[in-house]
Amino acid sequence: MRKIEKRTVFCLILTALLGLGLALFCFRFVMDGGDWASYPYNRHLYDNQGRLKGGVILDRDGDVLSQPAADGSGRTYYPDSSVRKATLHAVGDQAGFIGSGAQTAFADKLSGYNLFTGAYSPLGSGNYLYLTIDAYLNNIAYQALGGNRGTVGVYNYKTGEILCMVSTPTFDPADPPDIAADDPAWEGVYVNRLLSANSIPGSIFKVVTLNAAIENIPDLFQRHWTCTGSVDIGGDAVTCPFAHGELDIESALANSCNGVFGQLAVELGGKTMEKYTDAAGLTTAIKVDGVQTSKGSFSFDGTDHQLAWAGVGQDRDAMCPINMMLYMGAIANGGKAAMPRLIEKSSTDYGLPTGVYFPKKSGKLIEADTANTIADMMHNNVLATYGQDRFPGMDVCAKSGTAEIGADKTPNAWFTGFLRDASTPYAFIVLVEQGGGGSSVAGTIASQVLTAAVEKGY
Repeated sequence: MRKIEKRTVFCLILTALLGLGLALFCFRFVMDGGDWASYPYNRHLYDNQGRLKGGVILDRDGDVLSQPAADGSGRTYYPDSSVRKATLHAVGDQAGFIGSGAQTAFADKLSGYNLFTGAYSPLGSGNYLYLTIDAYLNNIAYQALGGNRGTVGVYNYKTGEILCMVSTPTFDPADPPDIAADDPAWEGVYVNRLLSANSIPGSIFKVVTLNAAIENIPDLFQRHWTCTGSVDIGGDAVTCPFAHGELDIESALANSCNGVFGQLAVELGGKTMEKYTDAAGLTTAIKVDGVQTSKGSFSFDGTDHQLAWAGVGQDRDAMCPINMMLYMGAIANGGKAAMPRLIEKSSTDYGLPTGVYFPKKSGKLIEADTANTIADMMHNNVLATYGQDRFPGMDVCAKSGTAEIGADKTPNAWFTGFLRDASTPYAFIVLVEQGGGGSSVAGTIASQVLTAAVEKGY
């Protein structure tokens, strides 16, 4: 009798485990079935060269960016080669080397897969996927970069829609070149620099140091400094390109004085700097419709001299551009902003919606009062230093940056900020690798792209 009882208990345990396993499988099937079906080994969805057979990718205006070729020979792209290059990292390439491109990252949404019929949907052989980007604006940004390596991003901090996402170097997906692995001309060509590449931020990081200083140094706005072009911090010099003379905190930001912000970082201390960098979201990977971005890396635990340079965005600082763009959106929006997204909508070829895509808010990245103060100071940067005439009719708040990347290399140029306008709530970031001056080079690109964006008024 005891043997039967033991066997019964054993069978019940096995049954329970089987039930748990089945429940887990069903849960995973519901949550991840689209990903399973869209793996490149599925020859119902991919041809023998690994190219996705179904699905049409369009921009926000309905311009077709990529679709299956009528003769079944891969995919065709937008008619203009410049637009194809400008939208490459958003759309993806036929070989799937650009993992963050829509053809790879959103293959499940393009394939026509659904939970009930799988990939064999009776409603058609693929879906229509509308991206939030505008091909026209991407082309403006691509032309403005002028062949330089870098990235341009613009997004609506109210809705989260990424309007512009350009990364260079790039190539024509309709006529892909033969790229050798060690060819320096194509270094990082498969990497979306807005989402997946970390770079030294330079002086745009001073906004984070300013955030910490405003909230932790009570007499900050009563202080004055004298910049002689160099200040000793921790036994070594922290230098500026030239002597800025007498400064208060507003003019120190407008002139991007390394000496002032280096001293503030040391006074605040490594723990406080780390706290505010983390709070700004610069050390966190975010997800853009499931595409995970790279995670920033900052170190504030060295000597006072190292801490000073870290506080001005140098030393061992490294940041993903989209995280700074999100932080800019939060400053513009009183502390929180919509999370960036790339998918506008999706439907079957019969026009039936296949998904619902809602804006999602970030957590609090900055206190509302501090955000308003910094926004005013960033607007003063434009008036006092960058030139309001470069941004006609725009209430622009901005910060430039020149990031040193080596003694024998031209610095990286940055320009980031936002528009304070209810009809055009855009945050932006521009990086030109080895571009030189942040305001003169990256700021000029930002001016061209923002002018085009405001004219269209998304």
